[in-house]
Amino acid sequence: MEYTKLGNSNLEISRICMGCMGFGEAGNGQHSWTVDEEHSREIIRKGLELGINFFDTAIAYQSGTSEQYLGRAIKDFAKRENVVIATKFLPRTNDEMEAGITGQQHIEKMLDKSLQNLGMDYVDLYIYHMWDYNTPLYDIMEGLNNAVKAGKARYIGISNCFAYQLAQANALAEKEGFAKFISVQGHYNLIFREEEREMAKLCREENIAMTPYSALAGGRLSKHPGETSKRLQEDTYAHLKYDAAAEQDRIIIERVAQLAEKYGVSMTEISLGWLLTKVTAPVVGATKLHHIEGAAQAIGLVLTTEDLAFLEEPYVPHKLVGVMAQNTPAAAKDQHVWSTGSQKI
Repeated sequence: MEYTKLGNSNLEISRICMGCMGFGEAGNGQHSWTVDEEHSREIIRKGLELGINFFDTAIAYQSGTSEQYLGRAIKDFAKRENVVIATKFLPRTNDEMEAGITGQQHIEKMLDKSLQNLGMDYVDLYIYHMWDYNTPLYDIMEGLNNAVKAGKARYIGISNCFAYQLAQANALAEKEGFAKFISVQGHYNLIFREEEREMAKLCREENIAMTPYSALAGGRLSKHPGETSKRLQEDTYAHLKYDAAAEQDRIIIERVAQLAEKYGVSMTEISLGWLLTKVTAPVVGATKLHHIEGAAQAIGLVLTTEDLAFLEEPYVPHKLVGVMAQNTPAAAKDQHVWSTGSQKI
């Protein structure tokens, strides 16, 4: 395993981050394909054995049970100071807004519940899961700064935002003396490269770590045409993100398969090998032991300049999908649909 600093922080992280969205009670939240606690523990333990020390979860994942599974496994298998734990919070609900709950109060409540789920006194990275157009930015940044000052979060990150929003937030933080975002978790992989337009450039200039999710496009970049899985069949959210562009993306996926055959490695290794040349640490989900083993093996793969060009050449611009397509000012009043059930805590 290789390790690096997470942006402008002193956090030493593995270059593979284990994404924990696949852990949790199936049906108790957005997904039906998640794995139970016994299998989650096996995967987490294997990740630790492979040198992974960076784990990403969220209060929204299966109504907090992902956090619970991760917290209990870390307690049993690792020393708290040897791992980097990230979790995320969603915007205020409509009920909270109607009740007059402020952004600061919401963040405090969400973080306290996440810490309870995790069984921990602090998280290393607390992530703003998606932009809240109904809450003043100052309230969000002050609430996050309060969490850092209280020692409940060491650093803060952001997910699902536009580059101008990240720049705007960090400019406000610098002006007010608040904690700044040190990382961004966006949607980025070989078949969805829209982060390269502006976000990647901003992150390079400001040393903000890119830790993208959907690194394997919900499994599409790790399977040959015709192969399937429970997640590929049942992950309706991934279908929403990828089905419309499936034909144009198939060309890239076929090239991943060709390179995998050329080098005698898995498609996972090729896809992540490409992404590791672009970002600090991709967030890689796993629901089977071989998923995390393949991710760890990608660290040792070196792709040539010609390989990278071969993989990149067929890409064409994509429309925004998923959270980024839905989470706009016009859709702000409906932005909580994604979190249905997850904030009933």
